[in-house]
Amino acid sequence: MEDASTRKPVLLTVDDDPAVSRSVARDLRRRYGDTYRVVRADSGTLALDALRELRLRGDQVAVLLADHRMPGMTGIEFLEQAMDIYPQARRVLLTAYADTDVAIDAVNVVDLDHYLLKPWDPPEEKFYPVLDAQLEAWTANPPRAVPETKLVGHRWSARSSEVREFLARNQVPYRWYTSDSPEGQVLLDVAGADGSSLPVVVTSEGGVLVAPSDGELAEHVGLSVNPSERFYDLVVIGGGPAGLSAALYGASEGLRTALVERTATGGQAGQSSRIENYLGFPDGVSGAQLTERARRQALKFGAEIVMTRDAVALEVRGAARSVRFDDGSTVDAHTVIVASGVAYRELAGPGIGALTGRGVYYGSALTEATACQDEHIYVVGGANSAGQAAMYLSRHAKTVTLVVRAGSLDQSMSRYLVEQVEQNDRIRVRTRSEVVEAVGDDHLERIVLRDTVTGEQESVDTGWLFVFIGAAPLTTWLDGTVTRDDHGFVRAGHDLLVEGKVPDSWPLDRPPYHLETSVPGVFAAGDVRAESAKRVASAVGEGAMAVMLVHRYLEQL
Repeated sequence: MEDASTRKPVLLTVDDDPAVSRSVARDLRRRYGDTYRVVRADSGTLALDALRELRLRGDQVAVLLADHRMPGMTGIEFLEQAMDIYPQARRVLLTAYADTDVAIDAVNVVDLDHYLLKPWDPPEEKFYPVLDAQLEAWTANPPRAVPETKLVGHRWSARSSEVREFLARNQVPYRWYTSDSPEGQVLLDVAGADGSSLPVVVTSEGGVLVAPSDGELAEHVGLSVNPSERFYDLVVIGGGPAGLSAALYGASEGLRTALVERTATGGQAGQSSRIENYLGFPDGVSGAQLTERARRQALKFGAEIVMTRDAVALEVRGAARSVRFDDGSTVDAHTVIVASGVAYRELAGPGIGALTGRGVYYGSALTEATACQDEHIYVVGGANSAGQAAMYLSRHAKTVTLVVRAGSLDQSMSRYLVEQVEQNDRIRVRTRSEVVEAVGDDHLERIVLRDTVTGEQESVDTGWLFVFIGAAPLTTWLDGTVTRDDHGFVRAGHDLLVEGKVPDSWPLDRPPYHLETSVPGVFAAGDVRAESAKRVASAVGEGAMAVMLVHRYLEQL
């Protein structure tokens, strides 16, 4: 599909006289058709509609050429409104000799660049030199094309923050505008939205989505949201490192493979600003870079990636394993790999839930990092994810305070990362502390810290709180089907044995394979599995190993 960066700039002409309109368009195409696209309209209203559509698509408009005497809307009135949509387009008024005084006055009203008397024959003498000069002036400083998706929202809207994260994590280029900015107001106007239902998304093709769901957004920005088949050899639930590895190896080994992800591929690893202990990357790699490469690899080998589908149940139907989604649809397969991962645990305390997405963020929320310039930031957590976030945020923030319940970082953070944190002048570590309250009206304004030893509380001013306090497995959808431990993690392989023996509920003569769950043909990989290592490398390895065991299972069908 052609995007705005490769489409020709537009020359728009508007005249209510069809003969004149065709004549102008003909002369424009003859001289400039190889470089510019000519769009013509028969009235000012239609021309404004065309400009709004062009703006939504991200196209550039070089010249606006309007006839003055048009019923309903004069050329000057049209140019005055068109300025709000394309302020950098050159403006030319077509007028008769009797209207030259009006044209001269229009220089001040609409900042007219030129007025052109009709008739203009021959065009080589009276028309093209004028247009050449206007195009030369426009080309000298053209506006930058913006082919990306455009997002307009409120600065402190939780849903606007979620949409920004969704687009960023799914590698969808977009441009963010606050609803109270001049550009944001123009986009809302041309999209026909009044700002009462935010966020508003304008796709690169010009489509307008008002307060869209993730599914609607995914479908309109080109992500696949529906499985192409009803039955697969392997369905992978979850797009983190384990799921991507399983999809890659499954597809590369000839299995009909579909990966289903509820939000964005990469999982928690994809949100990591820097992974420095992953094999083969001595200089480190961002989680987004690593998982995006894995996604492309999986697609290269033929895996199908289905987005914004939330698994709500797993059912056994004879030899088939059926995954049901939140919209009631299902997908069946011979085998399923559960790699649904974990979600950050939420911080408890007054005001914290209400301010989530409005100053309180779970995970790195890398889209917010640049807005933290010269701010005082607080990060809650003492493990690697918190340390990596603190290091990344310190590039922009004035100070970053790590709030840690433990007595030191060494209890849960890798030594290499502890050393980096200790050597960073912008990072402060506050041990034996916790956040117990968040305060603010429409956004976070301050937090209340409590000393876990003395119980003493302190209120500190900040507009930014990033939370990394452990994770809970995303496994409630397996209730009643797959055995889990007391914390919700999936038991698999040896962990299913009771006193070294296969439980009576196990239906097969053989014992479960290493990563196989209590349901034959259903495997667990990555952080979702009980007793997993909680490392990217181990998750990738388990994804590959699970596919090997899938083959072993399929051979026995």
